[in-house]
Amino acid sequence: MQTYTTQMNAARKGIITPEMEIVAKKEYRTTEEIRQWVAEGKVAIPANKHHKCLNPEGVGSMLRTKINVNLGVSRDCKDYNIEMQKVMSAVNMGAEAIMDLSSHGNTQPFRQKLTHECPVMIGTVPVYDSVIHYQRDLAELTAQDFIDVVRLHAEDGVDFVTLHCGITRKTIEQIRKHKRKMNIVSRGGSLVFAWMSMTGNENPFYEHFDEICEICAEHDVTISLGDACRPGCLADATDVCQIEELVRLGELTKRAWAHNVQVMVEGPGHVPLNQVAANMEVQKSICMGAPFYVLGPLVTDIAPGYDHITAAIGGAVAAASGAAFLCYVTPAEHLALPNVEDVKQGIVASKIAAHAADIAKGIPHARDIDDKMGDARRVLDWDAQFACALDPETAKAIRDARLPEDDHSDTCSMCGKFCAVRSMNKALAGEYIDIL
Repeated sequence: MQTYTTQMNAARKGIITPEMEIVAKKEYRTTEEIRQWVAEGKVAIPANKHHKCLNPEGVGSMLRTKINVNLGVSRDCKDYNIEMQKVMSAVNMGAEAIMDLSSHGNTQPFRQKLTHECPVMIGTVPVYDSVIHYQRDLAELTAQDFIDVVRLHAEDGVDFVTLHCGITRKTIEQIRKHKRKMNIVSRGGSLVFAWMSMTGNENPFYEHFDEICEICAEHDVTISLGDACRPGCLADATDVCQIEELVRLGELTKRAWAHNVQVMVEGPGHVPLNQVAANMEVQKSICMGAPFYVLGPLVTDIAPGYDHITAAIGGAVAAASGAAFLCYVTPAEHLALPNVEDVKQGIVASKIAAHAADIAKGIPHARDIDDKMGDARRVLDWDAQFACALDPETAKAIRDARLPEDDHSDTCSMCGKFCAVRSMNKALAGEYIDIL
C-alpha cells in the first residue's frame, strides 16, 4: 500500500519508489543518490499516478540532459493523426517528453490518448486549454475556471504542467516602464497578462498557488514554472523583467516543495552566447538547484529556417552549464507549425546539444557510444558506424547515394584511396599502400 503522495514526499520519507529504481538504473546512479536528489528538489521525476504506461525519467543537472518536443493542433493545422505521427517519430528518436500545446478543437481526447499510449513524459499548458475547454473568450473566464482546467489535466494523467505563476500585476507596470523590444513572447504569459489587463485581477496561478499545489500533490503532477518574461530577442536578455520574475519563481519553488510538489523552472529564450552560462548560474542560485528547463536558448535572432541550429548552440552551452532539460526548436520556429521533417530536424539538433553537454559534464557512460564510433571508424566498419549514429537512416542514405568505386569500397567517396584511415591501417600492418 502506498504511504506517500508524490515522488518528493516518498524521497523525504526515505522510500525508494519503483520510478526512482528505474531512473537510477538508466543513469548509472545508486537508488540512494536519486532518492536524495529528489528529496532536495534537485531532481524531478515527473510521473502522474494516472499515466500507467510511463517509462519514467529523471530531470536534473547531474543526470543525462533530457529533451522535450512541443506538438499540438492549431486553428490552421487541425489534423490530430499527423500530430500522432510526430509523437511516435519523436519517441522513436529518443525524446524524453512530449508537450501538447494544442490550441484548437476538442483537446481532451488527444491529451488522454497521449497519457494512455505514450511512454514518455507528457506536459501541457493549461492556460491555453482554458479558452478552448470553456469556449468562452479570455476576459469571460474566472480564476476558478483556470484552476479547474489544471485539475482536469491532472486527472487526465499529464506528468507536468507549465504554469505562468511568476507574472503579477507588478509585471504589467514593468513591461510598460522598461520598454522591452519584444515585450512578452511567451504565449501563456501573454494570455495571463491580457487577462489581468482586461479584468484588473491578480494572476490566478499566483494568487491561488497553494490550491494548485494541493491538486498537483494529489495526482503527483510536477509544476514547470513558466517564464512569462523570457527574452524573445537578444536585446531583452537578462533584463529586469526576466530576473525579477526568476526571483519570484524561486520563492514559488519553495512553496511548492512545502507541499511535496516537484518543480522544474523554465528559462530563456533568446540569449547572447556570452550570457548563457551566467543565466544558468543565476537560476541555480535563485531557485536552489531546481531543474532548469530552457527553450534553446537561441543565440542569434537572424536565422529563421535554421533556428534548430541556433538553439542547439545555446542548448549545448546551457546544458554544460547546468540546464537539465532542453525544449527542442525546429527549422519552422518563428515561421509555421512544424511538419514531420521539421520535428525530426529539431529533435536531432537538440539530441546533439544534449549529448555534447553530457560528455562535457562527465555524465556516467555518456561518451561510451562515441568511443564505439571511434573503434568502428578505425577499422572502416560501416555497419558498426551506422549502429552508433544518432540518425542511422540518414547516415546510411548519404553513403549509399554516393558510394566510392568498387575497388576501394572500404573508403568513402570523399577521399577514396587517399583515405587517411586506410593508409594508416595498411602502413601499421606493413602492407603496400596503393593510391592510384
